[in-house]
Amino acid sequence: MLEPVDPRRLVPRTDDVLRDARLVAAEARLGRPAVKAAVAAAQEAARRGEVEPQAVPDDAVRRLPPRPSSLTPVLNATGVLLHTNLGRAALSRAAIDALVAAAGCTDVELDLATGRRAPRGRGLVGALLTTVPAAADALVVTNNAAALVLAATALAQGQEIVVSRGELVEIGDGFRLPDLLESTGARLREVGTTNRTTLADYADVINDRTGFVLKVHPSNFVVTGFTAQVGIEELATLDVPVVSDTGSGLLQPDPTLPDEPDATTHLRQGAALVTASADKLLGGPQGGLLLGRADIIATLRRHPLARALRVDKLTIAALEATLRGPRTPTYEALHVTVDNLRARAATLGKALHDKGIEHEIVETTATVGGGGAPGIDLPSVAIAVAADLAVRLRLGDPAVLGRVERNRCLLDLRSLAPQDDDALSSALIAAHQSDAT
Repeated sequence: MLEPVDPRRLVPRTDDVLRDARLVAAEARLGRPAVKAAVAAAQEAARRGEVEPQAVPDDAVRRLPPRPSSLTPVLNATGVLLHTNLGRAALSRAAIDALVAAAGCTDVELDLATGRRAPRGRGLVGALLTTVPAAADALVVTNNAAALVLAATALAQGQEIVVSRGELVEIGDGFRLPDLLESTGARLREVGTTNRTTLADYADVINDRTGFVLKVHPSNFVVTGFTAQVGIEELATLDVPVVSDTGSGLLQPDPTLPDEPDATTHLRQGAALVTASADKLLGGPQGGLLLGRADIIATLRRHPLARALRVDKLTIAALEATLRGPRTPTYEALHVTVDNLRARAATLGKALHDKGIEHEIVETTATVGGGGAPGIDLPSVAIAVAADLAVRLRLGDPAVLGRVERNRCLLDLRSLAPQDDDALSSALIAAHQSDAT
């Protein structure tokens, strides 16, 4: 009598499974290690009796990751336009196209006309100076914290940086500005009090050991009541350079954000150097902008630390395209009208109604986020659905992130690009069907 065949012996060999046309195609897209891992998991499931041996190729295909990177695209329906946990600004189509074009070999440090080496990022510097004519020169580093580190190291190492006590901020995740500045070898000279600082407070401590006066925009909180602070125009009367950390990356005044400082205004008021983030209100990739006097930028550019903090070709390409290209998704989200949001909500609501999904269109408020424009509420419109759909939406494909308030999941349309409305509708329908199942 024949012994029964152990089903584990029927599990196909790895090489045989990898010859499946679907897996061959996936290997070109995801890489061989990811495909082999999916095959191994399917084989192990078959050995445990969870999958029929002949179904191993199908199971391996189901286990393939959707993309080679572990980062998952998310539809931002939180109402926070610049959500730090979601990577802040979404790039414009022009910036994305520039990234793709720069992904291969590019003339990042080459003059094609002469065949000789050329200054790195020269087109980006030109775009910055066109956008901010008040700046004599510009430099870009990896982020705004790096911009401050470079400025403090090159201009004030072993010297004093004079700063108001009310501006020694913590910007999140335990990251404190005083710790950053002191790590450069500069000494902080704090003046004034938490709520009030005057020009005399600065003037009293200026001496031959002063590297510069630092003006920091407290971009993630607002102090009200009995307060006083000194503006750039007054600080510029002191006999030392003034460095302004505007933070949120606004390059020109914007009536929508009347209290948000911008680089152009501060330079015209006498700041010697302005630093800012590129991935906030500017709407570009992560980067730190340094704009100001030509002699100061030259000093920063020549400092050895500038090499360690320089940006790569992808950042250069995306940021230049952001500056030269059409309005960014961040700009559009900031300036979209409430009537436009209501119209989008009505269209989405009809699609959900046709599928029998309970929902409500509600008026709400959005925020800028990303450490910008604190205290500013932006009128908005949201689709409100059952709170228990929030998790299903977050774990769906595409992932959708909303916010839960008063036992409802609000999907705020101001932070969501209009072209993603259909994807949001499909995600809601899929989440609802999963719930019903």
